[in-house]
Amino acid sequence: MVLLALTLLVGTVAVFSLGSLLWVIFRHLWTEHIPEGITHPMRLRILSCLLHLSMTWGMIFEKLGLCYAPQFASFLHDLQPLKKNPDVVVKDLHFGTAPVKLYKPKKPSSTPRTGIIFFHGGGTILGSLKTHHNICLCLSKDCDSVVLSVGYRKSPMYKYPAMKEDCIEATTHFMESLDVYGVDPARVMVCGDSIGGTAATVTCQMLVHRTDLPTIRAQILIYPSLQLIDFGSPSYQQNSNIPLLSWDLAFYCFCCHLDVNPSWKSVIKKGMHLPLEVWEKYRKWLGAENIPERFKKRGYQPIIRRPVNKDAYQEIKTALNYTCSPLIAEDSIVSQLPEACIVSCEYDLLRDHSLLYKKRLEDLGVPVTWHHMEDGFHGVLNTFNYGLLSFPCSSRIMDLVIQFIRKF
Repeated sequence: MVLLALTLLVGTVAVFSLGSLLWVIFRHLWTEHIPEGITHPMRLRILSCLLHLSMTWGMIFEKLGLCYAPQFASFLHDLQPLKKNPDVVVKDLHFGTAPVKLYKPKKPSSTPRTGIIFFHGGGTILGSLKTHHNICLCLSKDCDSVVLSVGYRKSPMYKYPAMKEDCIEATTHFMESLDVYGVDPARVMVCGDSIGGTAATVTCQMLVHRTDLPTIRAQILIYPSLQLIDFGSPSYQQNSNIPLLSWDLAFYCFCCHLDVNPSWKSVIKKGMHLPLEVWEKYRKWLGAENIPERFKKRGYQPIIRRPVNKDAYQEIKTALNYTCSPLIAEDSIVSQLPEACIVSCEYDLLRDHSLLYKKRLEDLGVPVTWHHMEDGFHGVLNTFNYGLLSFPCSSRIMDLVIQFIRKF
C-alpha cells in the first residue's frame, strides 16, 4: 500500500514537472523573441525557460497559499553552490535589517583599499547575495578591494520603501566603519545592476548632502532601472519580448514593488496613468527626443498622450518620488553626484534609462564613462562565470568595470 502511494506520488510529480516544462517551452517559443544580434541564442533560450519554469512552479505554490511565486523562484536560484577563492575572505554579517556579505582580499595591504558597495539586481523580486556572489568575488580579487554586498528586503513580501531603507542603512553603517574594514574613505564607490543600479543611484543622491559621511567617489551602473514613469520609450517598444526582461515581467515587478493593482496594465501601456502636465514637466528629461536617433532605427512609434485615469494616478503617483525614479531628481542633486560608469545593452527593455541618465549627468557637468554592449541583453551579467551558460558579453562588462575601478 505504501509502495503504491509512493509510486503515485512520484508519478504525479513527474507528470506535473513534465507538463510545466512543456508549457514553459511552448510559451517561450510563442511569446519571446531573440534577435540575431545576440550571440549564443540557445543559451538564452535555456536561461529564459529556467527562469519561467521557476516562476511557473512558484505561481502554483502561490495559488496554494504556500508562498509568493518569487520566493519559491529565489529559493531555487539560491540552491547553486557558491564558488570559493583562496585569495578572498568572505564573511556573512548583518547591518541593521539587511544581511550582507563582506569580501576582502586575504593578502594584507600596507594602505587602505578601495571600497565597493554592491547592490544586486532582480527587479526587487529576485536576486540575492548568492546569485551575485561570483561578481563580488571577482571585484574583490581583481580590484584588490573590499566589497560589501547588500541583501535588502524584496518584494512582494516587502513593499517600497523597504528596499531603499535597507540599502541606505547598510551603506551608512559601512561608511561609518571604513577604518574597521581597511577602506580608504576617499575611494568608496557604489555599484549595482538593474534594480541594484536604482539602489546605487538613489544611495548617491540621498547621501549627497551628508557631510558626516565620506563622499562617494564613483557610481557604477550596469543596465540600471532609473524611472517608473514612462513605459513606452523606444527600448520598451523594441525589446518588449526579449528575455530575460519582457515588458510583462517588468510590469509585474513594478506592481509587486509599489503595491499597484495589475488591472492598470492597459492604462499604463497607453500612457494614461499620469496627467498631461506631469508628462510635460518631465519631458525635458524623459522625452524620446533626448535619445540618439540611431537607437530608434529598430522601430519606434511615439505614444499619443491621452487624458489621465485619475484612479490609476492616485495609485501610481508614488513612482514620481525620486527615490523610485532617480532619473527625475532635481538638478541641484544630480549636479553634485560623483563620476559615473554606465553600461547599457542594446537588447534591453531598460536601455533608454541609461541613455537618458547619461545625458542628464553630462548636461550637468558630471563625468561619465559609457559602454554600450551591442550584443547585450538585460541580465547578461548574471551569466558571468556561469559555465556553459556564460556569455562573452558578461566577461566584457566585468573587464570594463574592473578597468574603471582600478583607475582610482
